[in-house]
Parts: sequence; structure tokens; C-alpha cells
Amino acid sequence: MSLVIEDVLVRSDPVDVRVPVVFDSPHSGIRYPAGFGFTCPLGLLRQAEDAFVDDIFEMAPEFGATLIAAQFPRSFIDANRAIDDLDPRLIDGLWREALHPTEKSALGMGLIWSVCKPGVPVYDGRLTVAEVAERIDRYWRPYHGQLEAVLGELARSFGAVWHVNCHSMPSSNGIGRAESAPRPDFVIGDRDGTTSEPGFVAFVAEVLRNRGYRVALNAPYKGVELVRRYADPARGRSSIQLEINRALYMDEETLEKHHGFEQLREHITDLVSQICSYADQRTGLRQAAE
Repeated sequence: MSLVIEDVLVRSDPVDVRVPVVFDSPHSGIRYPAGFGFTCPLGLLRQAEDAFVDDIFEMAPEFGATLIAAQFPRSFIDANRAIDDLDPRLIDGLWREALHPTEKSALGMGLIWSVCKPGVPVYDGRLTVAEVAERIDRYWRPYHGQLEAVLGELARSFGAVWHVNCHSMPSSNGIGRAESAPRPDFVIGDRDGTTSEPGFVAFVAEVLRNRGYRVALNAPYKGVELVRRYADPARGRSSIQLEINRALYMDEETLEKHHGFEQLREHITDLVSQICSYADQRTGLRQAAE
């Protein structure tokens, strides 16, 4: 069974037995709204996509997990940013509430992007208050509403829940620009140990390393709003951000899958299966102890 909110998200529910695991992909959406109004080249704008991440994790419901995938593009509104992480200079008019723009907003990549890359603006002007409010109410709130509801219901039913916020990352700081050291294959972020029980982070890292992957923790990505907002390890709610190096499965310039996609998907299928087993076992132990 699944829930579709047109152009906003698809929630795919477990096929059979349910386990307290949720995967979400907030940046893989490719439905560009007709009223987007961007003036930069679409090809540059699409570099913001976590292309195919929803495909990579689409088997999760077969193992009892819930999968939530955004349909709208990250560059339109970013579900992984706080609702007040917004540059007031982007808005034509007075915003109704206090804003707290972060460094990302200052760089043009906060809740609503103003640049598709440094020096290349997304728009030829500012957005009206009504436009920004509509994006928040039509896209950001329903995405968060679904994730919050599913996590909350599973936590109440099972006494604990494990959440994996799924992303992809460029293989370098900029396409075609070498780094002094290559990025790892995966980065697991738990905001420096604050959003997950340590055992879950160690378990995910071990599964990936046993496949021969290079895994880093919290560098260069610690996790942002979707793990910060819904995690509470003291109450059995663990959230991690998982970043996959795009070079493992796609051409970063053409945004096309390459020969590595199927192997990666096979390994992610195994990871998803093991995460669901981990949660099932931990839940059983927790309930037995109670």
C-alpha cells in the first residue's frame, strides 16, 4: 500500500510484516513545478538532485520498512532545512515570522535556493511572500507531516524506531575539481553522536565496511534538519543521515546511471535487510525486558 500526495511525496508502506524502520529521500524529486520560475540553466539546477536515491532504496517496504520519497526538487524548497532557514533578501515583502538564516542561506542554499552554483542565480528577481508561503504549505509541511506521523506511530507501537535519511553526495567539492583526498564511499551522520544510539551507527558502518566500502562518520556531513528534528535517542528514536558517493553509481555530469548502479543497489538491499533485522531484534529485546 502507498500514499501519493500529487507532486509532493510518495509513501510506500511495508509489503507484509512491519518493522520500526523508516527510510526517507528528501532530495531525489524530479517533478519541477510549473510555477518554479527559475531562469538559470536546467542542467545546472539539476545538479542539486540526489538522483536515483529513491530508486536505490525502493525495495525497503519488502523488508517491513516504510519509505517516504519527495517528488519536488530540492532546489524548489529543501525539506532538509529548517522552516526559518531562509534568506530575507530573497523575499519581496515582509515575512510573517522571525527568520534565522544559517550559513547555507547566506551561500544561497537554505530552505529556498537563490543560486544553483556560486555566481549563478536561480531567479532574475525576488520571490513574493505568497510564493514562499505556498511552497512551505504545499510541499515542506506535508513532507514533514508524513515523516513525523510515521515515526511517531512506529515509536508508540514498538517502543523504538530507527530512521535513515537517505542522500547522495558529489565525489568531490566540485565536478571536475580534484581534492587532496577523495571523498569516502559513504558518510554516516548522527550530528556528533546526538541523534542515534551509538550501536546503530556502528552497525551500519560495519555492514558497509564488510562490503569493502570506505565509510566516514560526520565528515563532511553531520546530518541536518530531518535527523535533528525527529531524533530522540533517550526515548528510543534514532536518526542517521546516510550519504552515498554518486561516483559509485552514476555519471555526475549527465546524471545517468552507469555500470555500478546494479551492484550498489544489491549492496543497499542487503543493508536495508540487515537494518530491518537489527530493529526487529532490538525491539524484541526491548519488549522482553519490559
